[in-house]
Amino acid sequence: MTYNLNDRKVAILATNGFEQSELVEPLNALKKAGATAEVIAPDGNRIRGWNGGDWGDYVDVDRPLNEADPKDYDALVLPGGVMSPDKLRMDENAVKFVKSFFEQGKPVAAICHGPWLLVEAGVVRGRKLTSYRSIRTDIVNAGGEWTDEAVVVDQGLVTSRHPGDMQAFTDKMLEEIEEGIHAGQTA
Repeated sequence: MTYNLNDRKVAILATNGFEQSELVEPLNALKKAGATAEVIAPDGNRIRGWNGGDWGDYVDVDRPLNEADPKDYDALVLPGGVMSPDKLRMDENAVKFVKSFFEQGKPVAAICHGPWLLVEAGVVRGRKLTSYRSIRTDIVNAGGEWTDEAVVVDQGLVTSRHPGDMQAFTDKMLEEIEEGIHAGQTA
């Protein structure tokens, strides 16, 4: 399917230790669909991915988190990997940034350990989602309904389990971003 995101601006929130494919592949898919995609990070001009059990490539940061306003973006992508989401969920500004997208009804796509940020932002209660299996209990304890599926969509929230689900994840991410604001996407 072809998506037209020419008028959309998407934030990708990550820091060092993101799962490389889970940032790079959605970034490339967004650009291919015509979206403006910006990598947002708490600090630094570059962040480094994790790839196959070792450090991967660097990715340029387009905007520091303290200069990024969620109102300027149409959607948010949260790559996984263990390190990046774990660091970000301890960053008060990152958690506020994530929660703001839900308050505005904007699409959010999170893969692997990315949903840790959703738990920390308090936005999973009553929502159906998936993630990397090891954070299932965190999601359930936060009031979410966890399911073991390649991709789950719940009112603008797109979640997937791991890099093996990338095609399904990016397809649904693009679809939800093209649809825009979702009334059921609330904080």
